[in-house]
Amino acid sequence: MLRPLFLLVVIPALLLAGCASKTGADQQLLEKQADIHYRLGVDALQKGALPKAFEELMLSDKLRPNQPNVLDALAYAWRLRGETGKAEALYKKSLRIQSRPETHNNYANLLLELKRYEAAAKQAQLALADPRYRNQHLALMNYGDALLGLQQYDEAIKQYRLAATLRPDDVQPLIREAHAYALMQHPDYAIALLESLNRQNPTHREIVEMLVTLLHQQGETKAAVSYLTAFRDRTPDALDRAWANDLLGQWNHE
Repeated sequence: MLRPLFLLVVIPALLLAGCASKTGADQQLLEKQADIHYRLGVDALQKGALPKAFEELMLSDKLRPNQPNVLDALAYAWRLRGETGKAEALYKKSLRIQSRPETHNNYANLLLELKRYEAAAKQAQLALADPRYRNQHLALMNYGDALLGLQQYDEAIKQYRLAATLRPDDVQPLIREAHAYALMQHPDYAIALLESLNRQNPTHREIVEMLVTLLHQQGETKAAVSYLTAFRDRTPDALDRAWANDLLGQWNHE
C-alpha cells in the first residue's frame, strides 16, 4: 500500500531533475550564443562596421545582460559614434559590476578625450594597480598623457619611458615623450628624438609630421623639406603622399 505513495514522491523528483537539467543546458546554450554575438560584434568594430557591431553587441547584452566585456565594447562603439556621454555611462556601469583594469584603462582614455585629466590619471592608476594587466604599457601612456594635461611634464616623461621599456617595439611612448619636450619648450630635444625615430621608421607619418612641423617652426625649413620629400617618395600610402605634396606646396608659396 505504501508503493503508490513512494511513486508519487519519486516521479515529481525525476521531473524536477529533468527540468533542472534542461534549464542548465538552456543556460549554457544562451551563454554560448551571447559569446558568439559578442565576438562577432568585436570583429565588426575592428573592421569599422559600426552598425553591425551595435547589432551584435546589443543582442549579446540582451541574451546575457550586464557582462563587463560586452558593456566595454558597447561603450567603445558609442564613443566611435561621438556619443561620449553614453560611453561614459557604460564604463561606469561595467565598473560597478566588476572592477577590471582594462575597463579602468579604457575609461581613462575616454576621460583624456574629454580633457578631464585628474579623473583620467586616477583611472589609469587603478588600471596599473593590477600587476596582472597585460597592457600595462597602454595604461602608462594614458597616465603619462593625463600628467601631461596637468602640466606635470617630468612625471609624464617618466611614465612614457617606462612604457617604452615594457614595449620596446612600440614607437608611441617615444612620440609622446617628444611631444612633452615640445610642450616644455625644449624643441631641440624633441627634434633629436624624432630624427632618431625617423631613421628607424621613415614612412611613419605621425613621426614625420611632428618632426617637420617643429623644424619649420624653428626656421629650419630646408631640413623640414628634405624630410618631407623623402617621406613622400617612400610612403606607399596615396593619402600620405597627397598630404606631403600639399604641405610642400604651402611652404613653396611662403
